[in-house]
Amino acid sequence: MTLTGADILALELKNHSVEFVSTLCGNGLDPFYVACRKSGIRLIDMHNEQAAAYLADAYGKLTGKVGVCAVSSGVAHSNALTGVANAYFDGSPMLLITGASSGYGANRGVFQEYDQVGLAAPICKLSKCVYRVEDLGFMVEEAFRTSLSGRPGPVHLTVPLDIMEAEAEEAALETSRISSDVRSIQNSQSGRLDPNLVREAVRMIRDSKRPILIAGSGVFYSGGQKSLTRLSEAGDIPIVTPIWDRGSVEKPHHNFLGVIGAATGEPRLLEDADLIIMAGARVDYRVGFLEPPKISPEASILRIDTDPSELTQGKTPDLAILASPKLAFNKLAEKLKNRKNPERKEWLKEARERWRKFRARWIERPPPADKPLSGWHIVNALRPLLTDEVVFLIDGGNIGQWAHMVLADRYPSSWLTCGASAVVGWGLPGAMAAKIAYPDRPILLLSGDGAFSFTLAEIESAVRHHLPFVAVVANDTAWGIVVSGQRAMYGDQNVIASRFRDIRFDKVAEALGAKGFRINDSEELRRAVEDGFSSKVPTIIDVPVSVLGPADVI
Repeated sequence: MTLTGADILALELKNHSVEFVSTLCGNGLDPFYVACRKSGIRLIDMHNEQAAAYLADAYGKLTGKVGVCAVSSGVAHSNALTGVANAYFDGSPMLLITGASSGYGANRGVFQEYDQVGLAAPICKLSKCVYRVEDLGFMVEEAFRTSLSGRPGPVHLTVPLDIMEAEAEEAALETSRISSDVRSIQNSQSGRLDPNLVREAVRMIRDSKRPILIAGSGVFYSGGQKSLTRLSEAGDIPIVTPIWDRGSVEKPHHNFLGVIGAATGEPRLLEDADLIIMAGARVDYRVGFLEPPKISPEASILRIDTDPSELTQGKTPDLAILASPKLAFNKLAEKLKNRKNPERKEWLKEARERWRKFRARWIERPPPADKPLSGWHIVNALRPLLTDEVVFLIDGGNIGQWAHMVLADRYPSSWLTCGASAVVGWGLPGAMAAKIAYPDRPILLLSGDGAFSFTLAEIESAVRHHLPFVAVVANDTAWGIVVSGQRAMYGDQNVIASRFRDIRFDKVAEALGAKGFRINDSEELRRAVEDGFSSKVPTIIDVPVSVLGPADVI
């Protein structure tokens, strides 16, 4: 049987359990679209490539499966790289497929020809162009394997139009099949733990008086949520998560002491720890680069990761364990369960008290009631609605900080933030991705007005593709986090290039086919969100607020 390159590409995606592709039409993609339709792959077409890439990235973050995005050539490719960069920062699985004119790569100046592969390479684990249709199947398999193995991340393939239209005999195509989920890949590769390393890690924990466990995105991707709390309880070890990493604390837990590395600060914990366990987490500014004064010069460092290159990234540890965090946690917890240490218990008690006192300035002292609503009021109104079923996305500066401070007694895997890139504007396509991933669950997006404006036209895409969600937009007519910083540093007279006019997001939503409401009351907001969860179209709730971030309350 003869197949075109487009047929092969679509069939390979289908064989790797890809159910949809986010996309924006253009040069080189038409044959692929036809092949996707024949293969039963859903196309989620968007209004710009940036949003399409954000959707694929968010899907990968939420599910651990490869999110796939297809865009056309030239500037379309450049636009999509914003979402690819987000996946690069977070180590989330994603495949970007870019079209190109026939003859691409010969440097003869075909339509929109430039080095797409080279442009994507610095932020991709793999970036290649397909030059022979016979290689296409293998290169797709290679892309998936690379994206999912070790620390996950984005990959890119440019597939020119002549390859899409070329023909090959199906019998000549040889590909292998791999799992298409990070957890399956990591747990199958984790192997058997070295008993000598386990003994040494247990000794380090047993001998420590003030340990702390930094649980990064790698814990989520290993499926280690339950084993994380199991180890924490067995060893009396406080847990923290670097801000914007994927969360793994599914329920409120007395050993979870919030996020670290946030602009609003954190209690003194890392500075006084004598053992730092880095699990699936990166060494960067959020942990003070694991250097004094953020950590004690005498502190020992234990790293656990499924990717060997991550074990020495940024800092050489005292002990490194190459394993799935899930597997390592379970083994360590088993060895520690009967080895309680009174000093560690006292440290855990002290660490909890430090965390309580740190949060008290926002939890126990709300903004004055005589002022307009603030992010504090919005987040507290939403708190009782955040059941285990709700997928919660947070996109924005000040409003994001309020969420992290007020809601920080847990950090479940059903919550999604911008990620380590600290980008804003991904939330609307992210909410669409969440509805695709979890069609039977309520989706709630909390966004700032600046962030929501980035991809505003995608409300229409969500309506057209029947992807309902509820978006609460904290509308302070400003880039609130910037205004807070400028005002604190330079005074009100030097708040510059960070304000805009009031945008009626409720009216925009209605014009694009969604439901829109403007609300000025916390109780009314709660009712509107509950009603929106049962709507068949997106519900956009515009809430005017004052420019007030957590840093303004300190």
